[in-house]
Amino acid sequence: MDVRVRYAPSPTGLQHIGGVRTALFNYFFARAQGGKFILRIEDTDQERYSDEALDDLYETLSWLGVTWDEGPIVGGPYGPYVQSERFELYKRYAEQLVADGKAYYCYCTPERLDRVRAEQQANKSEQQGYDRHCRNLSAEERAVFEKEGITPVIRLKVPTEGTTTFHDLLMGDISRKNRDVSPDPVLLKSDGFPTYHLANVIDDHLMGITHIMRAQEWIPSGPLHILLYEAFGWQPPLYCHLPMVMGKDGQKLSKRHGSTAVRDFRQQGYLAEALLNYVSLVGWSYDGVREFFTREQLEELFTLEKINKAPGVFDYKKLEWFNGQYIRQKSDEELLALLVPYLVEAGFITAVIDEALHSRLLTLTASAKERLKVLGDIVGLSRFLFEEPAWENLSLFAAKGVALQTAIDALQRAYGVLKNALGSQVDDETIEARLMDLASEMELKVGGIFMPIRVALTGSSVSLPLFDCLRLLGSEKALQRIEQALAILKREVR
Repeated sequence: MDVRVRYAPSPTGLQHIGGVRTALFNYFFARAQGGKFILRIEDTDQERYSDEALDDLYETLSWLGVTWDEGPIVGGPYGPYVQSERFELYKRYAEQLVADGKAYYCYCTPERLDRVRAEQQANKSEQQGYDRHCRNLSAEERAVFEKEGITPVIRLKVPTEGTTTFHDLLMGDISRKNRDVSPDPVLLKSDGFPTYHLANVIDDHLMGITHIMRAQEWIPSGPLHILLYEAFGWQPPLYCHLPMVMGKDGQKLSKRHGSTAVRDFRQQGYLAEALLNYVSLVGWSYDGVREFFTREQLEELFTLEKINKAPGVFDYKKLEWFNGQYIRQKSDEELLALLVPYLVEAGFITAVIDEALHSRLLTLTASAKERLKVLGDIVGLSRFLFEEPAWENLSLFAAKGVALQTAIDALQRAYGVLKNALGSQVDDETIEARLMDLASEMELKVGGIFMPIRVALTGSSVSLPLFDCLRLLGSEKALQRIEQALAILKREVR
């Protein structure tokens, strides 16, 4: 079998983690099997359609390095690949079902449908949904409605007895009694727009899709789609419903857990290769041990057999850890190129970087690399270089368990050590040893000395390594900051 799979999103919102996981599984399976990965735009929901969402789809796949063999932009032999450009096709096939006695015209008005629904609910009827009122209309009855100018919808004739079963490569056989399938669902609306079910089945068949990999939330639609394939007399593709993506609380991943849109992760400074690697492991495992894979390796190693049945858990902390690992694999020059846009956005620098600034930024990058979880962290870590500290919270100067007055005394004495050492160009190891001696002399832990220096230099209790801060600021600026901090502390703390 020549494998042909598709990712068929609806451009009604930004690409999210669950959708991208589906795209990646389809893409990797196609590549591993030497098949084709097709992108199809299912834009029949015109009320919710968004150009921004469509642009985000293309940008997200491009950012992840996912290319499609057929689809919008690249074309292909089964186009067009945008559903709104295929309406005449859907109409023709829907009318063919009517001609074959597998579907019928329904003239029920929205008012009648609302009335039927209300009556069913009031009577707590066993039958809920459409009552098949128009299923067996005579030609004369249809003519009356046509004369009144009512434009009908087309509904599928769902069998009222029996069971429909389809096989899922992951879940096994899935069966549903036909009476529990949506009663005679609409296939073609009165405005000529197809419903999702009709367009989906027609497109998958005509585009030669061999495997459908989609989220498990689509399992309830499976029997209906099989009935449609049977009505057309077509062989259905193989199904593989992917495990749900959950938060750590066991609930379906949603905004309440944090960001779910890929654009948000990208803006925060997650690397494409880290996100691709981690998301591919949400519901799939190569051997239960190995965690790091390049895109090229996944294109070779991915198999359906190693998809887990159980829901996959999306762990933000684990993704953060993955991202940090990938950041540290970058050379300083590569990483600096990725960090510059964040420094520009923060207003710290302009896009024009001279040699001296480049050298300074390279030193900053080397210092920050081990502390970056996402690229955006560079803004907070480097702010002290471009803005003067505010020192609004004076309690930060005191390490845990140290009185503020003691911290002030420690900073005053540390200032003397630094002034003498920096002026004599003493190396970092010697300065550190002298500060540690000072801590012992004052009966303080090392943090009792280092913390007030750190806060004086950066305005924060979390920063780059202390001696890197000193080096980046320069001796004169560093000593000046400590003097300013001491002046404020002595004025405010009496």
